[in-house]
Amino acid sequence: MADSGRLTHLDESGRVKMVDVSEKPVSERQARAGGRIRMRPATVRRISEQTVAKGNVLETARIAGIQAAKRTADLIPLCHSLNLTAVEVEFTLGEDRVEVETAARLADRTGVEMEALTAAAVALLTIYDMCKGVDREMVIEEVRLLEKRGGASGTFARGG
Repeated sequence: MADSGRLTHLDESGRVKMVDVSEKPVSERQARAGGRIRMRPATVRRISEQTVAKGNVLETARIAGIQAAKRTADLIPLCHSLNLTAVEVEFTLGEDRVEVETAARLADRTGVEMEALTAAAVALLTIYDMCKGVDREMVIEEVRLLEKRGGASGTFARGG
């Protein structure tokens, strides 16, 4: 992956601009992101047993993550509006945490890293919101890009 060292969202005068992707070829692109929320083991049990008063935490967080990916351009000022072809949000429950992994795909001129990251962050925020009445000590951490494929910069996969 080449790094030109310049910020693409700034023009020659240092003013913010939206990157012009009109000359880039359309290609298949995908990205995966992940993160986790640490919590008390009793909170994980309540999520697993679906006894949180606000309802099914993981299914609500899944819908929130998908919706967030679809609205990324409304949330992040210089992101392009994209026609996503798929968004997936999956959860893994641990003893004291819930981990999320998201995937976003499309065929377009620009990548979907921000959509995958936004889906992960909002899914975790939704879990926090739904469980804050029983566990105020939850911590959201390590929201990160795991992998991206497609486009001129090629493939990126986070090691380990």
